[in-house]
This record gives sequence, structure tokens and C-alpha cells, in this order.
Amino acid sequence: MRLIGWLPKVVLGSLVLFAIGVMLYGVFMRYVMLPITDWLDVDPFNFFWVEEVGETALCWLTLIGAAIAVKERSHFALNVMTHRWSPKAQALMHVAHNVAIALFGGLIAWVGVKLVKLNMALTSPALEINLGWLYGSLVVGGILIALYALDGARRPYEPEHTFADVRE
Repeated sequence: MRLIGWLPKVVLGSLVLFAIGVMLYGVFMRYVMLPITDWLDVDPFNFFWVEEVGETALCWLTLIGAAIAVKERSHFALNVMTHRWSPKAQALMHVAHNVAIALFGGLIAWVGVKLVKLNMALTSPALEINLGWLYGSLVVGGILIALYALDGARRPYEPEHTFADVRE
């Protein structure tokens, strides 16, 4: 389980740096090199692949990041009445909450598999990359979300800090 917790963070960090680099390259080519090639009256460089690569990186970033947020319990939670419940009821709600997230992750992965199969024969317009790579992010992200949520459900319940705790 340690590798499953460490590897997505490394992949996420690498994807962020890669996406930033690709987007900066696109901005440089559009706003610096394109006017220069127009002024010199030469053929412009082809940089239209930047948008496809950026969109694919964004999909992978979003789903891997969502899984990491589930693992670190940094997703949004609103404790309106549960702080008044008994510790056993709170623990049961914790398990139910994580099981619901795991089911949602499983649903995302299942739909992702169907989308990968459906779009395997299609390619992207500029780079002609198989669109299965784009929808593969749903499969990987959904599986990670489900695994992290199930791992969170088996851990003992730790109450969140409330606004009342901060004031004291």
C-alpha cells in the first residue's frame, strides 16, 4: 500500500511540471515566435498539439489529484449534526461515507473502461494519439479513489476539527 500512496504523488507532481512546460511552450510559440515568423514571411512552427497535450494532462491531473485528496481526507466534508452523534454512530457514518466514495470511484472506473473500449479506434486531431489514453485517466483515477476510500473506511474514525475547537 506504501507504493500506491507514493507513486501517484510523484506522477501528479511530474504531470504538473510537464503541463506547465507545455503550456509555456504554447504561449511562447503563439505570442513570440508566430509574430516573428509572420514578420520574416516564413512558415510558422506547428504548435497546435499543445492544446491536446494540455487537455490530456489536465484529465490525468484531475483524477489522480482527486484520488490523493480522498487518501489525505482533504475533500470537502460538512459536519452539521454528526458532531452531536454518539462515537459509534460517527464511526458508522465514517465507514458509510468512505464506502460511498469507493462506490463512486468504482463507477468512474467502470464507465472509464467502457469509454476506453468505445474510443480505442478514434484518434486526436493534431497528434493522432489514441483517445483511449485520455479516457484511461478515468480508469486509473477511479480505481485509486476506490482503493483509497476503502483504505480510509478500514481505518479508525478520527473526528474532524470543528469551528468550536478552533475558538477554544
